[in-house]
Amino acid sequence: MRPCFGLFVVSLGTLAVPFDSAVNVAFPHIIRALALPIPAIQWVVISYTLTYAALMLVFGRAGDILGYREVFLLGAGWSCMAFLACAAAPTFEWLLAARMLQGVGAAMVLSCGPALATALYPEAKRTRIFGLYTMVFGIGGVLGSVLAGVLVQAWGWQAVFWFRAPISLAAFVLALALPRDAPRGGKARFDGLGALLLVLAVSTMLLALNQLQHPDEPMWLLAPAAVALIAAAGFVAWERRTAQPLIDLRFFRDRDFALVNAANVAVNLSGFAVMLLVPFYLDRFGRLSVPASGAVLTASGLGIILASPLAGRLAAFVPPRRLALLGVTAMAMGQMLVGSAGTTPHLAVLICGMALQGAGLGLFQVAYLDIVTAAIPRQDRGVAGSLVMMTRTVGTVTGATVLMLVFQRLRASTASDGLAQPDAFMAGFQGAFHAAAIPLVAIIAAALAFGWARGRARA
Repeated sequence: MRPCFGLFVVSLGTLAVPFDSAVNVAFPHIIRALALPIPAIQWVVISYTLTYAALMLVFGRAGDILGYREVFLLGAGWSCMAFLACAAAPTFEWLLAARMLQGVGAAMVLSCGPALATALYPEAKRTRIFGLYTMVFGIGGVLGSVLAGVLVQAWGWQAVFWFRAPISLAAFVLALALPRDAPRGGKARFDGLGALLLVLAVSTMLLALNQLQHPDEPMWLLAPAAVALIAAAGFVAWERRTAQPLIDLRFFRDRDFALVNAANVAVNLSGFAVMLLVPFYLDRFGRLSVPASGAVLTASGLGIILASPLAGRLAAFVPPRRLALLGVTAMAMGQMLVGSAGTTPHLAVLICGMALQGAGLGLFQVAYLDIVTAAIPRQDRGVAGSLVMMTRTVGTVTGATVLMLVFQRLRASTASDGLAQPDAFMAGFQGAFHAAAIPLVAIIAAALAFGWARGRARA
């Protein structure tokens, strides 16, 4: 079997996950079809993201023990059925349950996708493969948003789910031809208690973050936050004492390893400001048609598509820490350009800022994958890949909650001070982007202090 065929299969199965950007376009249609209040639509996102973020490391470890091909196969087949279940949902409760099933499938596919892809090639090509793999997320994000309008208009909201079922089914069938891994089941033991504590900690933490939007209901924030803290403390204590942990926490004693994981949370938190707030800006000030606004919003994804394979090639000449620093810096510059927008839009500047932000994200993600997989032993590459995806999701969910909260508070406070609505909107918009830049600046400062500009940690 040619390695390029295997990479195509992994990419095909992975592509169904970032295609979930199509669901956002269908939100108004789902609300009308199922007679929902607008706030209820958030649970369509929460039920999905909570599930796959919490299970990512669990399935990554399962792939290390049972084989990446087997977990990826199960994930592709499971996802196919979950998409059909979502499309067939007659009620809101059915849809939420099906979205949780979809999250299980996404966790299986994403946790073992990077490990399976790199296993097909010599280790010297690892970073280049990561560049191509990262590019898939940019392609899925762009195509999902573009296709959604056509699909929903022609076949209704169900189409944003069922059009992905054949993609996952094709990935399942083709993945049967991939070479089997050598399972480690006879030597390795699955850490069931650690998995349970991690799932509880991650899911309740993300739920608590979401409840920041509702300060008038403190118990719905404090209760999951308390559970998250207790479960996280229990997870750390157990992982330190068990002989075969879900993830060896000693890796985090290395300050570069700890920083690059914190950086992945930060860049995805900051980067989500574009997809969260720019659509509202274009709707209010862009004076563009809906298709034209959609085309503008693809700039960030196109930046990822162009920069990711470039990062894979640059890695042959540029140390990964320096490449990661370059990516975060490019993101910060792009964020500043987008955040400088005014009530009279300069679309060329806006598009350049979004493209630069996306390019920086693409550079960083490839470098991050390279750093993490180099630090963790090759036989645990499923854990390495799933750690990347889990921190990415935590950053995105945190950004969606915190940045929207900043935007709403600043807009409301300036409007109460007598500013006109357009000016109040811009105060919230610019303030949210300024807030999003803070973690990026902090990461850049720490990386410079750690010697990343020289490409290696300071002795």
